Amino acid sequence: MKTKIFSIIFLFLLSISVTAQIDRSQQPKSGPAPKINLGKPKTFELKNGLKVLVVENHKLPRVSASLTIDNPPIFEGEKAGLTSLTGSLLGSGSKKMTKDAFNEEVDFLGARIFFSSQGAGLNSLSRYFPRVLELMADAALNPVFTQEEFDKERNKLLDNIKSSEKSVAAIASRVQNVVLYGKNHAYGEFVSQETANKVSLDDVTNFYNTNFKPNNAYLVIVGDVDFKEVKKLVTKYFNGWKKGTIAPANLPEVANVAKTEINFINMPNAVQSEVAVVNAVQLKMSDPDYHAVLVANQILGGDFNSYLNMNLREARGYTYGARSRVNDDKYIGSFKASTSVRNMVTDSTVVEMTKEIKRIRTENVTEEALKNVKAGYMGKFVLALEQPSTIARYALNIKVNNLPENFYETYLEKINAVTIEDIQRVSQKYFNIDNARIVIAGKAIDVIPNLEKGSFKINYFDTYGNPTAKPELSKPIPAGVTIDTVIDNYFKAIGGKDKTNTVKSVVTTSEATVQGMSLQMITKQMIPNKFSMSMSMMGNVMSQTTFDGEKGFVMQMGQKTPIQGDELIKVKETSLPFYENGYLKKAQLLKIEPIDGNDAYVVKIGEETTVHYDVKNGLKISESTTQKLPNGQEMTQTIKYADYKEVGGIKFPHTLKMSVGPQLIDLIVKEIKVNQGVTSADFQ
Repeated sequence: MKTKIFSIIFLFLLSISVTAQIDRSQQPKSGPAPKINLGKPKTFELKNGLKVLVVENHKLPRVSASLTIDNPPIFEGEKAGLTSLTGSLLGSGSKKMTKDAFNEEVDFLGARIFFSSQGAGLNSLSRYFPRVLELMADAALNPVFTQEEFDKERNKLLDNIKSSEKSVAAIASRVQNVVLYGKNHAYGEFVSQETANKVSLDDVTNFYNTNFKPNNAYLVIVGDVDFKEVKKLVTKYFNGWKKGTIAPANLPEVANVAKTEINFINMPNAVQSEVAVVNAVQLKMSDPDYHAVLVANQILGGDFNSYLNMNLREARGYTYGARSRVNDDKYIGSFKASTSVRNMVTDSTVVEMTKEIKRIRTENVTEEALKNVKAGYMGKFVLALEQPSTIARYALNIKVNNLPENFYETYLEKINAVTIEDIQRVSQKYFNIDNARIVIAGKAIDVIPNLEKGSFKINYFDTYGNPTAKPELSKPIPAGVTIDTVIDNYFKAIGGKDKTNTVKSVVTTSEATVQGMSLQMITKQMIPNKFSMSMSMMGNVMSQTTFDGEKGFVMQMGQKTPIQGDELIKVKETSLPFYENGYLKKAQLLKIEPIDGNDAYVVKIGEETTVHYDVKNGLKISESTTQKLPNGQEMTQTIKYADYKEVGGIKFPHTLKMSVGPQLIDLIVKEIKVNQGVTSADFQ
């Protein structure tokens, strides 16, 4: 009864989140831009070139500081990962203190100190700030890089790389950067196990000695401090930092394609496609278009009520969220509109995304949409000013981006001054749909046939951004293989049909973690087709499904709903302990396709359900069901079966990986009882 499990879990997750819904019926009203009075930083510069900005704020007894080295992007080449490893090794003690002693004192002071290859930062109570600043300076300027710590950090990096290799989102992001910037660009290269293994401890030491220099660095201190005291402390702890020569930026030119094309990465395991429209843009914070671009992007895809989200999520139900963003950058920026959708609507998503981008380029936005976006900006901007880190970031931005001193004081005025004509003008300039790359990572066998019906050329790439041939979409079914032989092989794989025929009842207890809470599911089955399932969270029964072979009901949130119509027919057919016994008349053997790197038979049951059986071992490995929601939208849920173990001479899967929309659930089977623990009373 897997389709019913899908339905109940979806409704269950919906019941968890329903209390978190926000009343969006009242739109914020725009008004005059409020006056912004940022704390003016006091500044000084050390002889070594370190520039210091201090903003006194005595509202709370806290201090934050950020040290930023504003070096140009660094291309690492065959040793990609060098920058990351350098940053992770900083903070591992100093020439004066061991790593353990350093961490213990920071904890004792209730402070936080963090490091990266391009700087450091701290948060502290003002009374302990002098000592915390000293600790940060000591660890940043007098690091100790040992082989032991280097090996630990590289192993962590290698583990992270390995864990992301099956992530469709991570692979999609990687290839987006490769095709947009190129592998020879600092923004386009990526860390692999091969490049990380080429980095040595000497490389880290040389990188630090070459690039960690004060003459291109900024130290921003915000909080309950006195400027004169800060100047003494900074001079004392940073004056010995030796300046050096900083290499200028040497980045290859980035160009968009002559005509929009699709760049496709085949992910045979994907149940959803990652879709992104990307192009390079020249946009700096100092540009006159900057504020208009921010507002235009908010209307297109930066806001919940944006064009993209209202279309793809609210109107069509393709996704749980569609967004866009424009990255300003001193060297080369980018525009990106992206979403995650189920495989079967990938082509339609491309059509709708391009339509919305063309819409904002060619049609005037409404006065109401513009007004609401401006009102939202005001609220978020003013709220952000409550955070000391915001003040520090703003002060730093003014310096490193060559902005006027009143840039943030006039920020909202410039947002308010954006016109409808400005929106269309900057959209045509920066949201380029005619020379864009549409990067899609998805399951080729489900996605490519429909994409090929469109007008865009399709180029194929592997998961590292290397051009590749079009993937094989399916394999022919060998002579003599039928739906009957596939099912027979399945029964042989789990223990034999004679053995499964002795099963009169099965009780399965499973556990999972959902939104940080423990979920327990107990299913009971009895021949010929009796079924019950209860779902509990934190010891409380949240839902109950019961079917006695002829009739049944679902109890959800205290409401009892009878099972009727087509759903009743499905329940009768799928409530068997081994429901393969019940669907042969309706099932079709369609093809062979790769699943998780292995060939699998694709079996279609009716219009809604697809099941995969491993060609080699015969086991059932996955099942997908598409259902219509009450609002008419469709959702596909997938369950993957793994970790088969014998219970009473029969193999049962003990790990069930379920995707319910964007929610991923790992159900771990804790106990299976065969022919015990069930009576007819359990189905009343």
